[in-house]
Amino acid sequence: MVRKVNTFKGNGAVKSQTGTYRAGELRGIIKINEGNCVGCHTCSSVCPAGAVKGSFGDKHSIDLDKCINCGQCLLNCPFGAVEQMSFVDVVMEKLKDKKTKVVAIIAPAVRVAIGEEFGAEPGTLTVGRLWAALEKAGFLIYDNNFAADQTILEEGTELLAKVAAHAGLKQLPVELWGKKITLDIKEFSHHPLPQFTSCCPAWVRYVEVFYPKLIPYLSSAKSPQQMAGATAKTYGAKLWGAKPENIFTVGVMPCTAKIFEASRPEFDSAGKYLKKSGMRDVDAVLTTRDLAELLKRMNIDPMKMSEDAGRKPEMFKFYSGGATIFGTSGGVMEAAVRFAFHVLSGQSPQAMSPKWDFEGVRGFTKPVVSATIPVPLREEYQKAFGTKELQVKVCVVNGIGTEGAHLKPIVEEVLAGKSPYHFIEVMNCPGGCINGGGQPVHPIELSLLDQLFYSLVKNFEGGKL
Repeated sequence: MVRKVNTFKGNGAVKSQTGTYRAGELRGIIKINEGNCVGCHTCSSVCPAGAVKGSFGDKHSIDLDKCINCGQCLLNCPFGAVEQMSFVDVVMEKLKDKKTKVVAIIAPAVRVAIGEEFGAEPGTLTVGRLWAALEKAGFLIYDNNFAADQTILEEGTELLAKVAAHAGLKQLPVELWGKKITLDIKEFSHHPLPQFTSCCPAWVRYVEVFYPKLIPYLSSAKSPQQMAGATAKTYGAKLWGAKPENIFTVGVMPCTAKIFEASRPEFDSAGKYLKKSGMRDVDAVLTTRDLAELLKRMNIDPMKMSEDAGRKPEMFKFYSGGATIFGTSGGVMEAAVRFAFHVLSGQSPQAMSPKWDFEGVRGFTKPVVSATIPVPLREEYQKAFGTKELQVKVCVVNGIGTEGAHLKPIVEEVLAGKSPYHFIEVMNCPGGCINGGGQPVHPIELSLLDQLFYSLVKNFEGGKL
């Protein structure tokens, strides 16, 4: 059983620099309806950015210049006072336009949550059924998992290049799928370590607003959503036989911050490549809840579709297990570690081999986890690194925490030049994207029970119970 979330139509991007927002960016994606607010302070207790204003018992509001659009306040408000900007109407109009090819970029966390909106048990997997429902609605499919694999190739190679450059190497030989290439990595010696992940838009905005000195530490790789949008309008346009300007890309995400991310002015790579001014890589974003609303309006129930009939791996529907785990805390890290393990060791374990399982980097319910991963080196890397085994040190921040509580010690260590890590994953939402601000919302009693349980666990671990 889920609770309906009130939404409001997107009111356009800001036309000029407004506070912490640049021209072109969407401002006010999350807002508090003061008419429904009782001042219970729940939203303040879960806000990682300290963006909620108001004392206990008073009407609350959001400081938009601090807000990172994560939607945790929305998920946890017991009274449904927090609302979200929605583009359902825009997407439905595009689906009616016969000249437009509407492409759905589906995140992995959506497929295990959307069933709840149609009466299914939480965690029900709907890959084939969801593909079938989207195609019935008129969408083409570009699975975000395909783009997540692209991300790991980019972000993983960047990490290896930095580690190698800091070890004094000027070139990095890489072999993938039987092809050998040599990367010139001299420039990476000037890029600082540790490398932070860059796929969580709430985390990226948190850095920009609160820790701008950390920006050079962020991976230069785009998020899977943004890689998918640019690829869909270039390579995808050719495969679909469509004009790029007639492709309308829609992120289907568990995350309200993805709505903001798509509006960032730098994400117009397809337009720049094609020399088409004004073209965006991702044109609109629907949350899991938004997609459920769209399908309900069209009388399409994915739970009544055939799972097997919908599963037709083709074109942009292929992906690895490393891509799927992006949706949980530690998933991006584990996918990157698998990539590094494969490249540096030369080993290619079978798909279900335990060699691919690096459980030490999985966030689960711990706010911060760290691990040292021993990676056996191929002979050519042994000579380069001067060792037979490289100790890759990693850290996962599973939820930034209230006013950054989980993150601050890690960041302060990095800025002081004392961090022991090579790679740090940060997911704003506890548990990762699976608990994003765009996911189904549970009724008031479940929300309050979740908070009570978390408080009990926290006090127990702190020795207070």
